[in-house]
Amino acid sequence: MNDTDHKLFDPELIRRYDTSGPRYTSYPTAVQFHDGFGEADYREAAARSNAAGGPLSLYVHIPFCDTVCFYCACNKVVTKDRGKARPYLDDVYQEMALQSALFDDGRPVDQLHWGGGTPTFLSHDEMRELMRKTGEHFALKSDDTGEYSIEIDPREADAATIRLLREIGFNRISLGVQDFDPVVQKAVNRIQSFEETKEVVDTAREQDFHGVSLDLIYGLPFQTRERFMKTLDRVVELDPDRLSIFNYAHLPQRFKPQRRIASDDLPSPAEKLDILGSTIEYLLDAGYVLIGMDHFAKPDDPLATAQREGTLHRNFQGYSTHAECDMVAMGVSSISQVGGAFSQNVKELDRYHDALANGRLPIEKGLVTTEEDALRRHVITELICHFRLSIPAVEARFGIDFRKHFADALADLKTMADDDLLHLAADEIVVEPRGRLLIRNICMAFDEYHGTLDGQRFSRVI
Repeated sequence: MNDTDHKLFDPELIRRYDTSGPRYTSYPTAVQFHDGFGEADYREAAARSNAAGGPLSLYVHIPFCDTVCFYCACNKVVTKDRGKARPYLDDVYQEMALQSALFDDGRPVDQLHWGGGTPTFLSHDEMRELMRKTGEHFALKSDDTGEYSIEIDPREADAATIRLLREIGFNRISLGVQDFDPVVQKAVNRIQSFEETKEVVDTAREQDFHGVSLDLIYGLPFQTRERFMKTLDRVVELDPDRLSIFNYAHLPQRFKPQRRIASDDLPSPAEKLDILGSTIEYLLDAGYVLIGMDHFAKPDDPLATAQREGTLHRNFQGYSTHAECDMVAMGVSSISQVGGAFSQNVKELDRYHDALANGRLPIEKGLVTTEEDALRRHVITELICHFRLSIPAVEARFGIDFRKHFADALADLKTMADDDLLHLAADEIVVEPRGRLLIRNICMAFDEYHGTLDGQRFSRVI
């Protein structure tokens, strides 16, 4: 590790800036969505999307899980009854029909993602059917050039499942690992062996998947620096293309499963910082690039390439290489980003079914973005993706005097500049290496809504 890399992690600085804040997978963030947004607004947004044209990104939410992981804060339905998938898929197909009717034929699907829950809760026949139905309604690519990804629970997928996923068109997989330590696994009710995880990864390599991503969580009960480094030894042995190292946010008052985790069993704040700092050092030494916040990738991965070329984007799937795509999302709780608007579906299965049974899109809330939102979203995206912002480029694009328009934000950034988190030049803002972990704090300065929000709605920055 070189001197620049060492500057990424300053424990004392992180302690001072460790507050709660958005992850900026959207701007405005989802907490700004309101129930005044309805189906008519979404149809107008789809018309604007068609007028602009371009490729689409599709997301399908499969909410079912066989068992509950105690740390989970996702919208899921825990059940061992596999029969629950059938009526849900029928509802998804109905939504698919309603959604596809709003978009011009032939708009290519450059990006596709199945998330959850556990998408592989579905049977092999159901997964084939879901992909086939998707292709009947949208212009899926058949030449393997799209980015078609799926979240995998290795406890729910064996080599045959991975071969099936490749057969029906997936070319990227994301695996939940969290931690390989058996004590930690028992405490969070997720028993997952290295061997079954390796079988999935090895099969993905054999089947020529374009990329394998692994998700880990730090801050779980009984974790220590020493134990987590042993997990990283096993992770690097698997040689993933991308890694996400998420901070566990313990909010038992909001997420019922987390009440099964005793606060006294969680690592102390100092131990968590030690785990994070050691993890960053370990992964940088292993040859990974810190993309931003808690995401790492190999230098030749498309995310790292997009960052170097200035084309990296951020959406509800996290960092993305498809900035030009409008996202059409289907399933309970899913969020679409279409034609300058955000739209979120209802979260309950019965309400989802009832809306579709009555021929309505199951929209619960949303937001039409303003010109000011577009400006601030651009600034935040440039900073969180590329750690650099050209002030003249923003002024030319949006017709503003940057320093007048963002006088308050620049005043907030002055303290951060004094702490060497960033450099404020006459024509640009450059995030320094030690500011990259705290990029959410820097982005908050440009968030028009942040001062009005309840901090408990967000995870802590570190």
